[in-house]
Amino acid sequence: MTNANIPPLMDRLHTAMDEPSARPWLTRWSVVALLVLGTAGLFALPLAFGRAPGVSDYFPWFVTNFHRFLVVHVDYSFVVFFLCVFAIIAHISAYRLADGQPRFMVLEYLAFRATVMAVGGMFIPVFIMPEGEPVMSNYVPVLTSGLFYLSLLVLAVAMALMAVFVLSNVPGRAQKDADTHAFGIDMVSLAGIAGSLIYLLAFAYFLFAWSLLNGQPNTHQLNEELFWAGGHVLQFLNVVLLVGAWYAVGSAVFGRAPFHPMAAVVSIDFLVVAAFATLAVFALYDVFSAGWLSAFTLMQYAFAPAGLIVALPMIKTTLSRAPRQWKNPGCVALILSPVVFGIGGIMGLFIDGQDTRTPAHYHGMIAGVTLAFMALFYTVILPLLKRRITWPRLSLASMWLFGVGQALASTGLYIAGGHGAPRKVAGAEQGLTAFSAKLGLGLNGGAGLMAIIGGAMFVWVCATALMSKQSDPE
Repeated sequence: MTNANIPPLMDRLHTAMDEPSARPWLTRWSVVALLVLGTAGLFALPLAFGRAPGVSDYFPWFVTNFHRFLVVHVDYSFVVFFLCVFAIIAHISAYRLADGQPRFMVLEYLAFRATVMAVGGMFIPVFIMPEGEPVMSNYVPVLTSGLFYLSLLVLAVAMALMAVFVLSNVPGRAQKDADTHAFGIDMVSLAGIAGSLIYLLAFAYFLFAWSLLNGQPNTHQLNEELFWAGGHVLQFLNVVLLVGAWYAVGSAVFGRAPFHPMAAVVSIDFLVVAAFATLAVFALYDVFSAGWLSAFTLMQYAFAPAGLIVALPMIKTTLSRAPRQWKNPGCVALILSPVVFGIGGIMGLFIDGQDTRTPAHYHGMIAGVTLAFMALFYTVILPLLKRRITWPRLSLASMWLFGVGQALASTGLYIAGGHGAPRKVAGAEQGLTAFSAKLGLGLNGGAGLMAIIGGAMFVWVCATALMSKQSDPE
């Protein structure tokens, strides 16, 4: 099939979603994703107020429970929400690869039910039946509760099932799938396959670390080591999903790819190779040694070339076509997402891990990915579900409020950290003396509230769309 005869990406995805079971499962995953993101947003409020100088004095309960709020916020917004988006991409990929008739549907059935159980299980020991103490480990902060750890394990197994579900539909995939793309595969499907491979690697790292640490006292160091390797590799998964989301959103907004498909192939393949290159770290260093820990940290520099190769042409394409599209939240996201992601990445070059410059760095990068996922809901997922956005102005406002708010909040954290504000603490425990540190955390609080409002708008717009009647896509 020649390039001129290849149908647009959204047409190809709609064809795969026409199978009767496709849209119900996509709806289920979307609802869970929105629920966890909405919950994470609610718990972001006490975090912003607990850090804001002066304001925290009026909310002592926020300060007292700051770390419990932080566990829920980080795990739901960064771990669970991103993994739910992975499950959505995996679902779409499997149906696309199998031309609407995927094999081994029992894997998705089990994965979804396990995910729902895990999400509930993670929340119960926080406030419903309080148990355990918060441990602020990197990537996956935890509560020292048996139910919390069991829920994390169930979630990890659920996503492993989704990864296997995708990969099991690659062999013998329909010739129709290969024939309807110039490169033999959709970039969304490629992101699903690559993401599945990377996730299984991260899952193996988690299990390996657990096998070494099982039976030792439950300390902060144990949790750092438990989640260190797998947590770093999961960032490769997030960037693969980011590239896939940019491609899908741009294709939906402009009716054509926002950057050359080969750029997406190179970026995604590079991320897969870089992720599996971390296997060499186990051969070069003793596990959990200082060199081992540092080597995984250095692997983050692989994100720069993988992101730039697609972000720069995407921004150029968007700016050249944007005058007629600025009212489209997807178009706005194609600018805000790489810019905020880049701001966070640049901040990461100047951190030492001890102050709020570290959360400034990862808040920026996480926000950049989240913006792309928000746009994915608006421009790809809701249309695939034949749901119209009933609040178009709110959808546009949500992108600007969340994107600008997160950029300013990260800047505030970075300024405060540069003047000695410690991370992972709140209220008087911060020991703020410098005016610039207070100013930075004040900016973080105000801008954080702006981002929270934007996130709440996003959840509201998607929820009302999902509750509306189905309509034929335009």
